[in-house]
Amino acid sequence: MTETRDSPLSGSWKPSRLQAMHYGPASVETHLLSYLPSKTSKALIITGSSLATKTSVISQIESLLGPQHHAGTFSNIKQHAPVAQLDEATEAVLKDASIDTLVSVGGGSPIDSAKAISYRYHEKKSSYLYHITIPTTLSAAECTAGAGYTDETGTKARVFHPELMPHVIIYDCTLAKNTPQKLWLSTGIRSLDHAVELMYHPDAPEIPTKQLCLSAIAQLFEFLPKSKEEPGNEGSITRLQLAAFSSLYCMGLGLRGGLGLSHSLGYALGSPYGIPHGVTSCLTLASVVRLKAERTADAQQLARILPYIGQARSGDDRQDAVSVGNAIDGLLEDLGLDTTLKEHNVGEDQVPKIAKLATNTEEGKLYDSVVSLVKSKL
Repeated sequence: MTETRDSPLSGSWKPSRLQAMHYGPASVETHLLSYLPSKTSKALIITGSSLATKTSVISQIESLLGPQHHAGTFSNIKQHAPVAQLDEATEAVLKDASIDTLVSVGGGSPIDSAKAISYRYHEKKSSYLYHITIPTTLSAAECTAGAGYTDETGTKARVFHPELMPHVIIYDCTLAKNTPQKLWLSTGIRSLDHAVELMYHPDAPEIPTKQLCLSAIAQLFEFLPKSKEEPGNEGSITRLQLAAFSSLYCMGLGLRGGLGLSHSLGYALGSPYGIPHGVTSCLTLASVVRLKAERTADAQQLARILPYIGQARSGDDRQDAVSVGNAIDGLLEDLGLDTTLKEHNVGEDQVPKIAKLATNTEEGKLYDSVVSLVKSKL
């Protein structure tokens, strides 16, 4: 589909079923109850133990729902959404016929878990659950109709259906203040990963996808450093939440396959080695961009990013694409997010396995390039 890569006059975009998105201080308090599907709706909160036990975020939402609408809280969602917890939560929903709504609170794992629970519920009941999501990181899992989880073998598995897209997204900067800074900033790099890889995705249309991605990239480069300097600034938090939304909601439902090589490497590193996806993006994105610079069509799209991150284009797309990769490295250093695989207990003996998982092959030019890339991150 070269026409979608090279011309804003030819392409297509299919929106998801998202009904509403709200943002700003106290937006959960203002909007949550009004989006419950009925006056008698009962909601199960899906979250992780840290938010439930170390902050007041979950207790605030429980109080807002009150006895009339709060069916319970499942706070055992762990990193990368292990299937055992999904089974447990799905069983809890099936046992309570009053539950018609899931309220996911947190980052990618609780949000994807809620989508996977709805998928499993549909397998049993032939209907999907209503889903309101309250993100507290910048992973942007709320922006897709797919869900990732970790299967019994420790491998990342995925389910997709248009009905898995959350109905309502509520970004609340007041609640996001509770997110640990490293998690907040690293998931911001995850959003950057989304936006950058969509720029060279073969199915990504110019409007709205690439234009929103360019906007997201600019906002992430500007406001991630500001958020590090002043973590409680609600203006910066909200700008970053909107950048996360722009980085992935613009994908819509029309794209085939995965986002790109950086994401494939992220899945190969994430569940198997227990590395958070924000951190996997810190490990892979800049190097993948420099690798993509070797391909003319990808370099053309990546070069477009330079003016949005404060640099002038040289006229040499390959050189400019490499400059984008270098700028990402610079951003990681400024944020204190530069890291290595050895820091995450991944040794050189794992390189062939990682490359195979990321490329679905054990030989060829791409495999060899990925082997070199992974070795460079040791």
